[in-house]
Amino acid sequence: MIALSLAEIAEVVGGQTYDIPDPSVQVTGSVVRDSREVEPGSLFVAFVGERVDGHDFAEAVVAAGAAAVLGSRPVGVPAIVVPDVQKALGALARHVVRRLGATLVALTGSAGKTSTKDLIAQVLRHKAPTVFTPGSLNNEIGLPLTALSATEDTRFLVLEMGARGIGHIRYLTELTPPKVGLVLNVGTAHIGEFGGREQIAQAKGELVESLPSAEEGGTAVLNADDPLVRAMASRTKAKVVLFGESDEADVRAENVRLTDSGRPSFVLHTPSGCSDVTMRLYGEHHVSNALAAAAVAHELGMSAEEIATALSEAGSLSRWRMEVTERPDGVTVVNDAYNANPESMRAALRALAAMGQGRRTWAVLGKMAELGDEALAEHDAVGRLAVRLNVGKLVAVGGREASWLQLGAYNEGSWGEESVHVSDAQAAVDLLRSELRPGDVVLVKASRSVGLESVAEALLAGGTEGEVAAR
Repeated sequence: MIALSLAEIAEVVGGQTYDIPDPSVQVTGSVVRDSREVEPGSLFVAFVGERVDGHDFAEAVVAAGAAAVLGSRPVGVPAIVVPDVQKALGALARHVVRRLGATLVALTGSAGKTSTKDLIAQVLRHKAPTVFTPGSLNNEIGLPLTALSATEDTRFLVLEMGARGIGHIRYLTELTPPKVGLVLNVGTAHIGEFGGREQIAQAKGELVESLPSAEEGGTAVLNADDPLVRAMASRTKAKVVLFGESDEADVRAENVRLTDSGRPSFVLHTPSGCSDVTMRLYGEHHVSNALAAAAVAHELGMSAEEIATALSEAGSLSRWRMEVTERPDGVTVVNDAYNANPESMRAALRALAAMGQGRRTWAVLGKMAELGDEALAEHDAVGRLAVRLNVGKLVAVGGREASWLQLGAYNEGSWGEESVHVSDAQAAVDLLRSELRPGDVVLVKASRSVGLESVAEALLAGGTEGEVAAR
């Protein structure tokens, strides 16, 4: 974080100081909520959780070098005490962002947020120092912590914004007001909580509503291929830039194809020129993500050639998102188990089909959460798609939703041993270990709550029965 004194922090968050001998002492390190991440000069934020109370670590973090604790009660060591720790954290982030000379880029969408955020950050790094959301820490706690990790030399701050209801993104933009806002898509992720795609669009569009006007430098980057996103142009005062494969897109892709290994290649078109891109990532769905990143970078002054070079060099920065690993025996394991929704599930299956040309393919799939009344239809559709893409074998893992996946495959024409329903991750591993052959390609994907990454890890690490459950 940029250096601030404890006295200034207390004033910004409306807190009272306790046990602070010298209020002029500065916080020069990171702002953290995990005691294991404390370093000399840190500010430790003490949240009271369901299982752990951060205040219990106060003495330990100060002993480790923390300048003070930001909490809701005195703890016997230097502390700034506030009524609401979350609101105080947000107020501190807002104060720091205002002092920064950085350009804030915010993005949201139903699918692809984290992968696109990682691409934007890797492209912008070619131009200037860039700080971005680690992983998918995109909520009211993760976002301010990311903003507070910026330093005086940060020029671009890239923030992923998630939402589980109307007003969530509006709140995040109040903490960290963006200059550039990107909306990727409106899908069915969390549709059970929102109630419908129109409600999701309403929530995602709060991002473009928050942007400054075009005269003040605001830019809304919208997906030309998604009607609900494109319609958000009427909800913003900012300049509108369209990306996508549509002829009307300002930044678009032509001659899209997949290499033999399943990596996308295309010609990038921007208002200032064209350049060839061949990505290191897997799956055609990354073309849209790359175009979104390119549109943002172009608006921030990068040329088509610079953007294409950066996109061609960019890799995956976040765990369990299309992680491709080849075992010594030639089996390829694709660990995409961080999360799943209907859009990302379809994209992953298409990537599997592209990677598996001439090889036997396996789709190890589990529940897609938070789909509400759409759950049966969406799981059935994914099972059907696996058959249409000629996936060699579908392994549906889990309970009711997994049975719907297999039912969809069966109704599409998957009979015999082309699909199977197993009870849990260990059963899936046992099946795969007994039937995998050199050269096979295995995709593992489900919602985060299912924890199917343990299947991919077991296939890569080997081990004895029972270790999957332990992981």
